[in-house]
Amino acid sequence: MNASIFLGAFGLYIVFLIAIGWFASRRTRSEDDFLLAGRSLPIFLTIGTTVATMVGTGSSMGAVGFGYANGWAGALYGIGGAVGILLLGLLFAPARAQGFATMSEELASYVGDHPLVKKIVAVLILIASLGWLGAHILGGSLYLAWIAGIDLQLAKLLVATGFGIFVIVGGYHAVVWTDTLQALVLFVGFLLMAVFAVHTVGGWEVVVDVSQSAERAQSIGVLPAISLAAVIAVGVLATPSFRQRIYSTRSVRSARRSFYISGGLYLFFSLVPAVIGICAFVLNPQLENRNYAFPYLAIEVLPLGIGVLVLLAGLSATMSSASSDAIAGVSVLVRDLSKPTKRESLALSRIGLLLVISVALGMALLSDDLIGYISKMISTVMAGLFACGLLGRFWPRYRWQGALASLLAGSVTSLLVMATVEEFWGNPIIPAVSMALLAGILGSLVSPQPAAQSDTDSASVFDAG
Repeated sequence: MNASIFLGAFGLYIVFLIAIGWFASRRTRSEDDFLLAGRSLPIFLTIGTTVATMVGTGSSMGAVGFGYANGWAGALYGIGGAVGILLLGLLFAPARAQGFATMSEELASYVGDHPLVKKIVAVLILIASLGWLGAHILGGSLYLAWIAGIDLQLAKLLVATGFGIFVIVGGYHAVVWTDTLQALVLFVGFLLMAVFAVHTVGGWEVVVDVSQSAERAQSIGVLPAISLAAVIAVGVLATPSFRQRIYSTRSVRSARRSFYISGGLYLFFSLVPAVIGICAFVLNPQLENRNYAFPYLAIEVLPLGIGVLVLLAGLSATMSSASSDAIAGVSVLVRDLSKPTKRESLALSRIGLLLVISVALGMALLSDDLIGYISKMISTVMAGLFACGLLGRFWPRYRWQGALASLLAGSVTSLLVMATVEEFWGNPIIPAVSMALLAGILGSLVSPQPAAQSDTDSASVFDAG
């Protein structure tokens, strides 16, 4: 593919995104409009932004690349993501009824709005948002650098600048509309690519034969496979940008239906990246970086026009996913860590977005392994957040001391596993979540119980939901 053609198309697309951002900005009158789209998103927009995020960086770069290296194991990303979305709708959609604006507000509410828990959780959520944002910048830049033949570091800068402009201008309204448009293109594009790829390699029998070869079948063990699916599911359940989608919907019912539909679609979709990755391996088993499998196949298999469209959709999906995490990060920064006046909040939100994107870009400049980056970030930063959400939501005895213990134990365990036995586990998520849950339970049990509250009357804030 001619690099100038793609760069030209990419430039036009950025202009299109900026136009959407400007159009959306006309509806932005307050902080709630900018950060939560006025808390009035209809179901189709929530589905669109959720699906686009899931079929963005992780599937197009991470899952396809994992399928290239490990065959059908490439479906684990989609299976884990689908399970996470379905559980999020089932367990946490009632948060919409409470009027939360950030995940730190929600988690702190489980332990009596303890200020220390709220601050620590806010910091961790900001770090998690920066981590996800960096992953999306990294995924998009891998696309751009490989296709256009430019330096990877320059590509990271271009991607961050591209999505940064439209989200700073338009806020969350711009994010959900661009996500929804790209979800349609991505779903169709992925299916077309899978069909063309299977035909090009010689049919379904070839795909099955290659995927079942001894070398590829033994390339990932059972426990690492479970760990990969688990780390993606936990990532969804504890990722601030997915909670942001709950807070911005019209109702609990709307949030739950949106996630059920999105989870079902993504579960259906989960095998597609694996098929594409296997076909890319058949055509070229010597790619220098497995993350290039998706753009390589788009160039080699699809007709020029469709290939450019799919590649643009994939690249733009990484930017749309990044913009969602940028909004989640700046929400915590503005609502929980800075407390501006109403007059200052909208301007500070835009300044905060610039700061968040700049820091995430700096993180992305230090890495080039997408799945490894995501796995380590989720395990270290988000295992404790997941434990806080789960225990706080369903165990009335949970206390602020237990919440702090969960947060500390999750991070420390993850770091210890990475330093010692990571190869055995695949990634640290299972021991990190287990220790975070155990520490949260023990920390709550040994902490004093408020005299005015007993286990029988300390009902969950969600009981009415």
